[in-house]
Amino acid sequence: MKLIIVDDDMLIRKSLSLTLARESDIEIVGDAADGNAAIALCEAHLPDIALMDIRMPGIDGIAATRLIKDRFPEIKIMILTTFADKSNIQQALTAGADGYLVKTDKIDAIAGKLRILMEGSGILDSNVLKQLTRPENPLLDQLTQRERDITRLVAQGLTNKEIANHLFLSEGTVRNKILVIMEKLKVSNRTQLGVAYYENNH
Repeated sequence: MKLIIVDDDMLIRKSLSLTLARESDIEIVGDAADGNAAIALCEAHLPDIALMDIRMPGIDGIAATRLIKDRFPEIKIMILTTFADKSNIQQALTAGADGYLVKTDKIDAIAGKLRILMEGSGILDSNVLKQLTRPENPLLDQLTQRERDITRLVAQGLTNKEIANHLFLSEGTVRNKILVIMEKLKVSNRTQLGVAYYENNH
């Protein structure tokens, strides 16, 4: 996978670059200190994933996520930040972020989470999930039991194939059911579906 690293702290960028570049399947194609430079890197290299900080000078990570997703929807955005408050989480996910990690994670564990993101599953740090509270009117009551089971497995990060094996369904059936669930819950991607599940199921 091609990766860009976006963080205004040069030491963090270097540390991430050195560690992730050791992975045989990860190619670091650039790094940037702000959102404007990140957008330029996306134009130049079309990376698979942008590893994005939030608080940066100029265009911050949330604004950059929105702009990148508008122009390059195929590029996945993994937020990596020290901020795990509900406001930043919701703003980042609304902007189109595919994953959200906090910097308490060990750097060498990030590679595995990037691979999961590449497979199509959203990634939410456990600390992030704790910040997401249940709304007054849970949405999951709209779903059948089978749909709730599928939503739970999506929220746990399982792929369509893994969900199919777990529930003894075909991959095509799982894919179609997920589309129906997303329509019912008014979400547009698997990460938002996972958020909806955790918001409404604790």
